[in-house]
Amino acid sequence: MDMDIARLQRALAAKGFDPGPVDGIMGRLTRAAVVAFQKSVGLQGLGVVGPKTRAALFGSGPAAPFVQDLRTPPWYALAETKKGLHERRDNGILARFLRSDGPTLGDPARLPWCGDFVETCIAVTLPGERLPGNPYLARNWMRFGEPLGEPALGAVAVFWRGSRSGTSGHVGFYAGEDAGHVHVLGGNQSDAVTVARLGKDRLLGYRWPSTYPMPRTGTIARGPDGVPISLNEA
Repeated sequence: MDMDIARLQRALAAKGFDPGPVDGIMGRLTRAAVVAFQKSVGLQGLGVVGPKTRAALFGSGPAAPFVQDLRTPPWYALAETKKGLHERRDNGILARFLRSDGPTLGDPARLPWCGDFVETCIAVTLPGERLPGNPYLARNWMRFGEPLGEPALGAVAVFWRGSRSGTSGHVGFYAGEDAGHVHVLGGNQSDAVTVARLGKDRLLGYRWPSTYPMPRTGTIARGPDGVPISLNEA
């Protein structure tokens, strides 16, 4: 549990703005409570806790405990909490998460779910964000949000699979890179939520949500660290 976000959730609840469970996750209900609080005090309802929101919520003293860390986007933080979930071993837990935003592709043990995982993480944490018409088709994420010329932590990374001109693909979140590979936090990678290395020659592009501030990080260099290279996500 992120204690800063848990502290934020308790403060919102104390002021009558329901953030949902105090779970330390900047999810849909918490973000909606931040937006409602911001509008109630005359601030722009962006759902991001900066200095003005912090001062209105906690006061401006030196002990004011929370400013949202914009370096780790909320959808990426949520995705990290699901690392290790496997489509067969953890089928019930994973399936419940994938339908927690309402729609879902279906049983992750039977259907490719990389797009479903990205869609759920975005929809839960950014309820006002417009999603692709069919978010379960990986390549459709190339029409999501805004393009990024340079990657950033949490950027939606889209890859081709099979052939560049085909229809198959893979989608996940940028976690870093080494010389020849993008490190991707995503679903349906060895049948689980993992970090996998995908060749840079397969990259179609990076996208960023249009309702969230543009990223403050750029390229993140990482070593291979024993992470296997993914050639055919499943």
